[in-house]
Amino acid sequence: MLDLPVLAMCLAALLPVRAVAQEAHQAEPAASADSLYCEQRRLGYWFYCVKPVPADEPQMAQPPAQVTATQELDAVTGELRELKARAILYPTPENVTAYIRFQRAQLDRASLFSDVWQRAIWQDPELDYTLERPVGALAKKQWQDARAADRDAVMARLSERYGLFYFFAQTCGACEVMSPIVRSVADRWHITVRAISTDGGPSRHFPDYKVESGQRPRMGLEPGITPALVLWDSVARRPIPIGYGVLSADELQDRIYLLTSKEAGHDY
Repeated sequence: MLDLPVLAMCLAALLPVRAVAQEAHQAEPAASADSLYCEQRRLGYWFYCVKPVPADEPQMAQPPAQVTATQELDAVTGELRELKARAILYPTPENVTAYIRFQRAQLDRASLFSDVWQRAIWQDPELDYTLERPVGALAKKQWQDARAADRDAVMARLSERYGLFYFFAQTCGACEVMSPIVRSVADRWHITVRAISTDGGPSRHFPDYKVESGQRPRMGLEPGITPALVLWDSVARRPIPIGYGVLSADELQDRIYLLTSKEAGHDY
């Protein structure tokens, strides 16, 4: 008797051979039919003897690359530079004329842009910055008068909330110029001034001075720079540095007005 495992191995080996034989047997009639109809009788295309060639799929035409305005402007700038360089390096009448003509065309384009810009501003008040800061003589005078009146109104109420710290030194030449200016502004608006001597020396404009004892570092001021002015906000309990060096009376008042009544970015 045959051993069962050996028998199983033999059957497994014969199965692929049998499958190949069956496929060959099935393919043989098909090949014979093709030979009969296509080669001997030559029935041709309608009996699928001639395999149709698949048509190529139409390719979509690629749209032309869109040239942006930035690229166009760069091209104009590049051409202008090239014509200028050529006219300078090779100053023939043709090169110079070409540069002048092209430059004139760009000047005309710039003039058109400027004209349209101005017309757009005239017709849209939201675009007209001169309504906020006039440049014409008459409008500017009116704006300055209104601004001065508003500033004076703020300064008249300043002493209700603010006082001034004035840091000076006896040996400071700039302090000799700045001290009477600070005195006049303070007297005009009835602002209390606390004068601080940084070197212990006196001031004839502020006889009731104090000697510095660490006030500047606590207020965040740059050490060693005089004169220096600081507003003190009695409500918020905080210092507001105004500036260093010599300031005119108008500049001093303008700075106080802006720092106490205008938020950053709202006045420009």
